[in-house]
Amino acid sequence: MTALTVSVPTEQLLDDVRGLLDPALDVELVLWDGQDAPPRDRIDIVVPPYMRQGRMLARLPELACRLVQGQAIGYEGVEERLPAGSAYANATGVHETATAELTVGLLLVAQRGLDRMTRNQDDGVWDNFRAVGLADRRIVMLGYGGVAKAIAERLAPFEVDLVAVASRARDEDGRRVHALDELPALLPDADILVNVLPGGPETHHLIDDRVLSLLPDGALLVNVGRGPTVDTDALVEHVRRGRIRVASDVFDPEPLPADHPLWSLDGVFVSPHVGGNTEAMRPRIAKLVAGQAERLARGEEPVNVVIRT
Repeated sequence: MTALTVSVPTEQLLDDVRGLLDPALDVELVLWDGQDAPPRDRIDIVVPPYMRQGRMLARLPELACRLVQGQAIGYEGVEERLPAGSAYANATGVHETATAELTVGLLLVAQRGLDRMTRNQDDGVWDNFRAVGLADRRIVMLGYGGVAKAIAERLAPFEVDLVAVASRARDEDGRRVHALDELPALLPDADILVNVLPGGPETHHLIDDRVLSLLPDGALLVNVGRGPTVDTDALVEHVRRGRIRVASDVFDPEPLPADHPLWSLDGVFVSPHVGGNTEAMRPRIAKLVAGQAERLARGEEPVNVVIRT
């Protein structure tokens, strides 16, 4: 019987996955980062590099592949590049906790003025100011998937008023989730808008001048979804006028150019797209890849499949 072949992009991931695999299963691990031609004509599971999978996706027609296992949750732009007869699985279960951690961090930076404290420490300034805080603030959260639920769970102890909004209205986890068409009625009473929406045509520039204009003066926008969900030009204009504050991990364009106004405008905190990039990722992605390999080796279906062609 032919061994199941899995390619991974780094020596570290190869070693980590090898240490988790069931030795009774016939699984071959090969190193391939997509820069050169594939090392085999058939690779059952291809794992692209984290945050840099475009070149590998372009090479997929050169080999037979059953499953592409991404290392991120998002997968916009993948379907049109995936060869027929293959599937794409995302990294659900790997990044939700870390992204929720960062979201809470961004909220605290902005609402407790931690960025201001850092600047004051650099200058040796003792500035005993009163911050806005999180308690009793109304947070409208766009999206109610895995990351959003992890954020909601961590915000509960802060005694905030969390209002979830998603594509359709429903009751879930004991919470009322509002439909997207209800958003205009919810924004005028929001202190904070947290965006956790995925990318794609449906969400492109969803947060535009109209949406931003509905927020009250001084409101905070936190974006841990995707950069293109926000109309950056409109956002810059609102920030420049002092209407909106921003604490964001994702941007459009990205990386944010060094001369972009968001670097220097007051009321902006920039995080360089590191939501899921903590040390927790290493063991979690290895466990996911090893689990997928074992499932396919046993003739079982993989998990987290979001695209089939």
